[in-house]
Amino acid sequence: MTDQLGTIESHPLQHADGTESYPPSAAFREQANLNDPSVYWRAAEDPEGYWADQAQNLAWTKPFTEILDWTNPPFAKWFADGELNVAENCLDRHVAAGLGDRVAIHFEGEPGDTRTITYAELTHEVKRAANMLTSLGVAQGDRVAIYMPMIPETVIAMLAVARLGAAHSVVFGGFSAESLRARIDDAGAELVITADGGYRKGRVSALKPTVDDALALHGGGSTVEKVLVVQRGENEITMTPGRDLWWHDEITAYDGEHTPQGFPAENPLFILYTSGTTGNPKGILHTSGGYLTQVSTTHRNVFDLKPETDVYWCTADIGWITGHSYVVYGPLANGATQVIYEGTPETPDWGRWWSIIQKYGVSIFYTAPTAIRACMKMGRQIPEQYDLSSVRLLGSVGEPINPEAWRWYREVIGAGAAPIVDTWWQTETGALMISPLPGLTSLKPGSAQAALPGIDVNVVNEQGERVNPGQGGLLTIRRPWPSMVRTIWGDDQRFIDTYWSKFGDQYFAGDGARVDEDGDIWLLGRVDDVMNVSGHRLSTAEIESALVEHHAVAESAVVGADDETTGQAVVAFVILKSQQTILTPEDAEAALKKHVAGQIGAIARPRSIYVVNELPKTRSGKIMRRLLKDLAEGREVGDTTTLADTMVMSTIQAKVAGGK
Repeated sequence: MTDQLGTIESHPLQHADGTESYPPSAAFREQANLNDPSVYWRAAEDPEGYWADQAQNLAWTKPFTEILDWTNPPFAKWFADGELNVAENCLDRHVAAGLGDRVAIHFEGEPGDTRTITYAELTHEVKRAANMLTSLGVAQGDRVAIYMPMIPETVIAMLAVARLGAAHSVVFGGFSAESLRARIDDAGAELVITADGGYRKGRVSALKPTVDDALALHGGGSTVEKVLVVQRGENEITMTPGRDLWWHDEITAYDGEHTPQGFPAENPLFILYTSGTTGNPKGILHTSGGYLTQVSTTHRNVFDLKPETDVYWCTADIGWITGHSYVVYGPLANGATQVIYEGTPETPDWGRWWSIIQKYGVSIFYTAPTAIRACMKMGRQIPEQYDLSSVRLLGSVGEPINPEAWRWYREVIGAGAAPIVDTWWQTETGALMISPLPGLTSLKPGSAQAALPGIDVNVVNEQGERVNPGQGGLLTIRRPWPSMVRTIWGDDQRFIDTYWSKFGDQYFAGDGARVDEDGDIWLLGRVDDVMNVSGHRLSTAEIESALVEHHAVAESAVVGADDETTGQAVVAFVILKSQQTILTPEDAEAALKKHVAGQIGAIARPRSIYVVNELPKTRSGKIMRRLLKDLAEGREVGDTTTLADTMVMSTIQAKVAGGK
């Protein structure tokens, strides 16, 4: 097979343990941004020097002389005496370099409306928005809540807030009024930027009414003074006089002249809330210089970005960390041309993503395994209707990708040639931590493989001792890294307790992993997604992967349910491929139980397997396993407000109640 770079693609290498690996083609290696393996040991020898070199790719209004201050662990400071403006690094410097006519954003609205925005135009709009926010009192140190759909104004709002040295708290548009209010209160936001609505699955989702409901909760007293509303859905909303302002009315008063000011590298850039085990969300605080250094470096190296020629598309919503780091800050700091799409992959049909790739000539595509498996379920005949020959690199994010989905992704979307970068990182890490480098790594389906240069990860047992190859353990990070979480907003002690109390001097990620004989890392999912069945520790991710290895299965979700005999029992929910004729729903349970036992061992055989049409997912594509656990243990199902489709749970509930 010939790859997009014109060389004969080699067959995968077969290993003694049955796994295969895919070395980069000679042509890809030759053109790759990183193709010298010495980058790993040079960065390991002097990690601070490595990151200082990377930081020099940014524009500093005051150069730094300090690199890392780790005198008060676990509170890191990077480049602390340097100053920079994050928005200037994403915009003005590209215009100053003569790149103003380069496209920054190809926007595709779900209804089919489009906008193409150059770097000069985006810079102009951000300057106007910064002037507008200044008139509303926003200044360095303030917090602004953003509750928006995937539209260009969301990017403009984030960059305008950053330009002023304030911090944004973007709240995903699927969260309820109660969740939104909790985040507004915790951050002490005085301004909310929202939209009348956004398009999703052919309908307009109401955003401004949710803001109204949030601000009316608890007797109405909140820190919010103004609500700025972007007109997108053109639906009827209520505007509260004196508080609510239309973005398009307000911004007309402001011109595009705004000189960016430098702020300290440790100036807060954003707070992003992530779920806590107590139900009280954790405000993850990221600052400016170190964060921008690592997201721009990893975006350039892991995706092998050629900003002059590539069209990059990350499908993540801006409300999550992937949207912050690899839709807004990383790509724009690197002067990339990217696609932003408002809606869902199946609207108006399952060809939408592939038509967008064909339309804009997308060359780098980054999405989640759940989305890949959903596309697998619909069949390869859909993407095969489109010209995907522009694709030269694929990425995966959000959870471990099972080998079956990996192979489908590479073969069907990547023409059997595009490397896949399977990336591991978290809201707390800020940027990619473990990933192949496409010009250097022999890729293994299902493995995130190796820590990136300048990152020191470890897999340890409960005592904090490094495990041997072939063994599983807990994933930790041994050295500070530039884009690391600085603290939990307003709660330093909770930061220490949550991430540093288990091993003291090592950051504990909360994920399990195993190291293979080559030293490559295989993620096993959250430690709280590990079951204890008759004294055996089993990973839900491992059983899910075994289920999806069966040719009839498109997708699976596994939970551990309380069991009087074994402590916990395996309960699985599977979606069968729409075109498959191997299994009927009636014979699937017995066949798949046998399959799992054959793949992993009898101990992993599920107690129950339910064939379902859909799984409960958030809008970003994450499976809500806790809801399935509620069902499996016969409890009342918890909060479903973040689900993309709340009807899914009642359908599954009926299945479980019927025992089928």
